Amino acid sequence: MTARVILVVEDNENNRYLTTFLLERAGHKVVHACSGAEALGVALRERPHLILMDIQLPEMNGYQVTAQLQAHPELATIPIVGVSSYATASDRARALASGLVGYIEKPIEPETFVRQIETYLPGAGPA
Repeated sequence: MTARVILVVEDNENNRYLTTFLLERAGHKVVHACSGAEALGVALRERPHLILMDIQLPEMNGYQVTAQLQAHPELATIPIVGVSSYATASDRARALASGLVGYIEKPIEPETFVRQIETYLPGAGPA
């Protein structure tokens, strides 16, 4: 698969490191944001193919950030996948109802993470 730009919105340094390592090893370009406000700026500048969104962020949560990204005309078509330690069925339902195209629970599984993520990339087919 051709390298794609993936924006990782994650405030935890260890989670950012692992996610970045796995995605870059698979040939993708990874850009980062540690907060919702930063995510909007990075998304506008980089125009990523996919956004991985932590739900528990400082200042505004991942649902609020997702709503802002989707309300922006230039960013509205970028798929956003939630990545969170919230692990109940109702957490997943809320995430998908908020406009996220997918939801991956933390801790992530390094053996399957990249394959999971790549199914959400534009042109990859149904997730």
